[in-house]
Amino acid sequence: MDYKKTAKEIVELVGGKENIAHLEHCSTRLRFTLNDDSKADVAGLEQTEGVIGVRQNVQCQVIIGNDVVEVYDEVVSLLGGSFSTTAGPKKKQKIGSVILDFVISIFQPLVPAIAGGGVLKSLLLLASIMGILSDQSQTYQILNMIGGAPLYFLPILVAMTTANKLKVNQLVAVSAVGALILPEMTALLAEGANFMGFGLENIAYASQVFPAILTVLFYAQAEKLFTKFSPKPIRIFFVPMMSLLITVPIALLILGPLGYNVGTAFSTVIVSLYNHFGWVATGLLAAVLPLMVVTGMHKAMIPYAVSSMSELGAELLYLPASLAHNISESGACFAVALKTKSRKLRSTAISAGISALFGITEPALYGVTILNKKVLYSVMASSLIGGAFAGITAIKGFALVGPGIASITMFADKNNAMNLVWAFVTMGISFVASFVFALVMYKDKVTESEPSEATINLEDAVVTSPVAGRVIPLAEVKDDVFSSGMVGSGVGIIPEENLLVAPEDGEITMVFETQHALGLKTKNGAEILFHIGIDTVQLNGEGFETFVKQGDTVKKGQPLVAFDRDLIKEKGFDDTVIFVVTNQDKYDVKTLNNHEQVNNQSDLLAIASL
Repeated sequence: MDYKKTAKEIVELVGGKENIAHLEHCSTRLRFTLNDDSKADVAGLEQTEGVIGVRQNVQCQVIIGNDVVEVYDEVVSLLGGSFSTTAGPKKKQKIGSVILDFVISIFQPLVPAIAGGGVLKSLLLLASIMGILSDQSQTYQILNMIGGAPLYFLPILVAMTTANKLKVNQLVAVSAVGALILPEMTALLAEGANFMGFGLENIAYASQVFPAILTVLFYAQAEKLFTKFSPKPIRIFFVPMMSLLITVPIALLILGPLGYNVGTAFSTVIVSLYNHFGWVATGLLAAVLPLMVVTGMHKAMIPYAVSSMSELGAELLYLPASLAHNISESGACFAVALKTKSRKLRSTAISAGISALFGITEPALYGVTILNKKVLYSVMASSLIGGAFAGITAIKGFALVGPGIASITMFADKNNAMNLVWAFVTMGISFVASFVFALVMYKDKVTESEPSEATINLEDAVVTSPVAGRVIPLAEVKDDVFSSGMVGSGVGIIPEENLLVAPEDGEITMVFETQHALGLKTKNGAEILFHIGIDTVQLNGEGFETFVKQGDTVKKGQPLVAFDRDLIKEKGFDDTVIFVVTNQDKYDVKTLNNHEQVNNQSDLLAIASL
């Protein structure tokens, strides 16, 4: 790669030097903060030599891979060397972007708990419908309460995520909101309570979202105020005491009723729109979901879905549309796998098709769909058809989880047995339509011929795991740049220890300055990237200690980096260790222990030269 040429083209395509407010880089990407995002030519950047991909949201992220440091240095040289790699002024964001980021930060972390509880309840409901387990039995009732706990305690969960976003004391915030759902408080409100002569509305705050958000927003201001004026010797109890004393009564008198009415009005609007435009809205949403997921806009639907689930006990629009889209992605991938002559694309399409069938669409989108317009059109057309059918039959989702074959019980409805049947029919329509459309429309691009099986030199280098933990497929890593395979082939490891070691003899090719990532070149030439955690570049080295430097020769099992898993999670980051071969065009990489517990002696990847 000509680093100077690549850097020059990137600077021009992001709008020139005058459009760059700030530049930094992580282990794989250049991160530009631009004065005017509209000046960035994303399509041009994606065609630039050395650029693997582009993601544009709050920042314009240009994905380079292993050569990011060299390209970064050339870009800085072009810009006059006035940018640092780790810090810089934050661009003033539009109010809409700030609000959206705030809302998503609150609701997105809630999804696993709500999804887990919802799927459990749907499985119980299906067991009851089929006569396997009586809904009158105590076993059923206990399991049903377990499944319902995340929704019942939704105010507590929301208080935690809101406090984390606002950087205030989580436990005190939870205590403030917890006061609203105390059984004694609920009973007192039901009897007709008053506080200092003011009547309190009879509201059951369990499962409510908006009262909790408003309460924590107010608490955050109270905490800052009392922290500012409190004498330091008594701050440890004075600030929480005064914050609770002020916040909870204000919540009971004003914020709780206001939030409850906002939620009620929101649900009324949703139901009204659905009743008037149901099947059209579901079909159109399903059709545009591929574009929304690629750009990250689908995350804006999460607050709506969580609110709908808490207010209505079901979701009428997003989950049915997602079912149609997810299965359409699967159908298109299998069609491409059947029709393509590319061994590499066939392997990618089959893997992505299976993932999409189970509700995980990012591998399909980034690995197949957006790379070919006709596949994208096939997915959008079949999603429109499947989504419209789901809307016409008015299916409802009862668990906030990615719809797929494994989670299909989320559509089980005791009051409407056909709800699950129509969900299966939606799956069938979406899959068949997408498969047929893609099979007819897709054609291989004309490219240089790939090496045949006969030319593959199967001198496998079997490398061990760099860290003890549980192995997950790369597709399950919660970063679409890595999960899509864009950076390289490999795995994710959910660590159980705090030490990363060399999985093979080799040379250290890169140590990132914030110590969360480093590169290793093995004896057979495979270039490996270790990335500890997701977005942990933001820790600026806190919690990491590196034992090697660039150019060092290391032996298998030699310690490379110590990291603090507890600190990473405490700061709100995912601690998954990403382990990928970045020069994947030269190697066939196979995973040996997916979904298994491994240690530093466990074989993990087989790397064969092509």
